[in-house]
Amino acid sequence: MAELESEQSKSVPVKKSEDFMGWYNEIVERADLADKRYPIKGMNIWRPYGWSIMMRVDGLTRAEMERTGHDEVQFPLLIPEHLFNKEADHIKGFGGEVFWVTHAGHNKLDERWLLRPTSETAMYEIFGLWVRSHADLPLRVFQICNTFRYETKQTRAFMRVREIHFFEDHSCFATYEEAEAHVEEDLAIATNIFKRLGLPVLMSKRPEWDKFAGAHYSVGLDVIMPSGRTLQLGSVHQYRTNFSIPYEITYEKEDGTHEHVHQTTYGMSERVVGAVIGAHGDDRGIVLPPAVAPVQVVVVPIPFKGKEELVLEAAQAVTERLREAGVRVKLDDAEETPGSKYFKWELKGVPLRVEIGPRDIDGGHVMVALRHLEKVKEKVPLGELEGGVIGLLDRVETELMERQQAFAEERTIEIGDIAEGKDKAGVLVGAWCGQDACATEVETTLNVKTLGVPVDSEPDASEDSCVTCGGPAKHWVRWAATY
Repeated sequence: MAELESEQSKSVPVKKSEDFMGWYNEIVERADLADKRYPIKGMNIWRPYGWSIMMRVDGLTRAEMERTGHDEVQFPLLIPEHLFNKEADHIKGFGGEVFWVTHAGHNKLDERWLLRPTSETAMYEIFGLWVRSHADLPLRVFQICNTFRYETKQTRAFMRVREIHFFEDHSCFATYEEAEAHVEEDLAIATNIFKRLGLPVLMSKRPEWDKFAGAHYSVGLDVIMPSGRTLQLGSVHQYRTNFSIPYEITYEKEDGTHEHVHQTTYGMSERVVGAVIGAHGDDRGIVLPPAVAPVQVVVVPIPFKGKEELVLEAAQAVTERLREAGVRVKLDDAEETPGSKYFKWELKGVPLRVEIGPRDIDGGHVMVALRHLEKVKEKVPLGELEGGVIGLLDRVETELMERQQAFAEERTIEIGDIAEGKDKAGVLVGAWCGQDACATEVETTLNVKTLGVPVDSEPDASEDSCVTCGGPAKHWVRWAATY
């Protein structure tokens, strides 16, 4: 007991419920996810454990892309200025955020290059060469790369950085209707990925003043963090022909005439890792969904004097059986106390901890502690080891999602007028007449941002009144303070 009390004294000094961002910053460092000491602010170093989590998120994304028939590409990092200048709205949206390359060695470049803030202007010049006829469509490609934006606000690991690990799907279609169907498919892909991460996502059609530069419309993908603020993890955009016209991406129809393609994109960033940490973690450390945990199960031998070898052999056998069953498992046989090992792996968010000692061996079972629940252990018979552990991993995934769904519902607050939204921490939902001024008055009064009109589940607003002017409503809208 004294040993466990000593280990608990090492717990994170900042309480999540009292100072979410202070807790978050502390957790990122203690769990060895990132190192922020690189001499360029906002360009952080991925530590091995954090990078392994990110790579598994990428793995989920690649699996969805393969399932839906997208091909992976990799475009160059640098974009010549004349390509960037082709799309005026894009410049308006990103001009102040880009990093420019002006010299090669001592020689000034004839034309400036920029580090991609996103890849529309790099890809679409080439799409015009790849797409010639209707037989070349649909074109569905994606890449996972780094993008760069000069973030001037306070930087935070994963949430707000200047070098961003980024996924982007860029697709071309013959018609607007086909592009619309792909928007729906991208939203379904996002739902599948976030479900594996235990993150119920809000999908909202952004207002005109906040849509992506050059888009016909944009759908933002947001999650509610413990503070009640939302974090945007990604977005899906319908471009119509807004990019294909300036970049001359056309196809020849069967009758010999030519049309511009319709385009869509779906982007998602490393903020996903930040959301996983923030949503699921607790005062003992991070809590990882099994799908992205570098170690899904840690096996901890519980030594007893005179039976150390017996216990270690049993722990090794359990480890090997789980590994052969496809579980990412680690045997912690270091010369540390069990309490030290508990603390270490709880901090790193390992979903399950398997404990085995002399009594467990005699009883023909192991004890399994579930990381996402405090002081909850399950007895798993050795004869049912593989199925029992895999079943518990499935349970963890399900319960993390259910817990976050309940939290999101609790923090979704319906308001009848602006006054009802004061001092509320969460997503405010209210009826809106469609006038920009009414939505921005809510933003100004309550210091929130308009997330937009729900596309996942929009209630009928035809019999409701605008929360600002009291006039007939057209939509329900979400507002929230954001990161």
